[in-house]
Amino acid sequence: MSSTDPAMESPVSDAENTEMDSERASIIEAYKNPAYRYLVLGILTAVYVSNFVDRQVINILASYIIEDLNISDGQFGMLSGLAFALIYTTLGIPIARWADISNRRNVIAISATIWSVMTAACGLANSFGQLFLARFGVGIGEAGGSPPAHSIVSDIFPANQRATALSVYSLGVYGGILVGTVGGAYLVQYFDWRTAFIVVGMPGIFLALLVRFVIKEPPRGMAEARKDVAPPGFFSVMGFLWERKSFRHLSFACALHAFVTYGIGNFMPLFLGRVHSMPILDVGWYYGMIAGIGGLAGTFFGGWMSDRMSNKTGDMTWYIWVPFISTIAAIPFALNTFLIMPDGYSAAFSYFIPVFFGGLYLAPCIASTHFLVGIRMRAMASAVLLFVLNLIGLGLGPMLTGYVSDWLTPSYGDDALRYAMSITVLVNCWCGLHYYWASKTIRADFARAPD
Repeated sequence: MSSTDPAMESPVSDAENTEMDSERASIIEAYKNPAYRYLVLGILTAVYVSNFVDRQVINILASYIIEDLNISDGQFGMLSGLAFALIYTTLGIPIARWADISNRRNVIAISATIWSVMTAACGLANSFGQLFLARFGVGIGEAGGSPPAHSIVSDIFPANQRATALSVYSLGVYGGILVGTVGGAYLVQYFDWRTAFIVVGMPGIFLALLVRFVIKEPPRGMAEARKDVAPPGFFSVMGFLWERKSFRHLSFACALHAFVTYGIGNFMPLFLGRVHSMPILDVGWYYGMIAGIGGLAGTFFGGWMSDRMSNKTGDMTWYIWVPFISTIAAIPFALNTFLIMPDGYSAAFSYFIPVFFGGLYLAPCIASTHFLVGIRMRAMASAVLLFVLNLIGLGLGPMLTGYVSDWLTPSYGDDALRYAMSITVLVNCWCGLHYYWASKTIRADFARAPD
């Protein structure tokens, strides 16, 4: 008898299929409840806050680390950027591929555990090399955080709310900066920089457990009632993205945007302390609150405004125009902060406007990326976007800003940092060109997106 004879089929297989269908129906029913949908979004956002606290707390600790380990601004730029970005970008794509073909919730839970433990390990470092390796470990964990979370958010919220939902998730960037800056300032003031790393690393382990036992893995394409498909091959996805001219320009625009954001943001606490002699607790409170609130407002507004304008006009290129306009608008306000403001307090307050504009880009750009691809490509597409963004933005932005500051120091002393940060801001002009070029082809690329 043939092995394909129906009589030989195991009744256990049918039972398993029935159980899987029942579980799928139960999960879909759970996500129909807005309270559960927003609970999941809230948990993922809290995890992203932890992600950015662990990534960015090093910035408020800058002067203490530089003095204790006897390193230069350029080396600090490597610790705050390149050490993290190298492995983050390298592992981001294979981990996202894993997320596209497996359980995204579990990938996030494992990743959060790793980055939390490695952040605590930063507090044990006794040299530049040891801290570099610990930051490298933080990057290993954080590589698996955002792409699977982006994919889950896109599956549980309908397309016309996607950028807004992603903007809520992206609040974790500036929520993490706020918590890390204020909390880190108090910890380093009353303890030391090593204790600060250990304390901020621990909450992520609790959040990892919350992800694992509270979040249900949603079916692919659930919010749009799209039928799940077999995941395309790795090289098929990469080839698909490369063929979209709009994606190439969009990813490079995001990278240059992040180059400026990280290049100036990672040095703002050092700028306020070194150039304006601002006490560390004041830096924590004034810079932390202003950058955190300004960034939170800008990040949410960017997603909400791009959804609103797109839905109102029927023109999806607003997902590009919102980042373009905000990028150009930020330049004069940032230069005013670094070159004109006479003291640290006025500089901190004036930074609200550039950091607000700086936050507008992320949610619409992620939403645009997901509109371009199929439902089994979303984590990979996010990872490729983040690969380019973080390799250039986080990897090179702080490092080059730091080395320009070192180069200018013999001529300008402490003011070298303000001029280095001002030069970095001008990269926004180049960034704006790529947003403009992306707008020329993205409408056609949206129209030919696959399932």
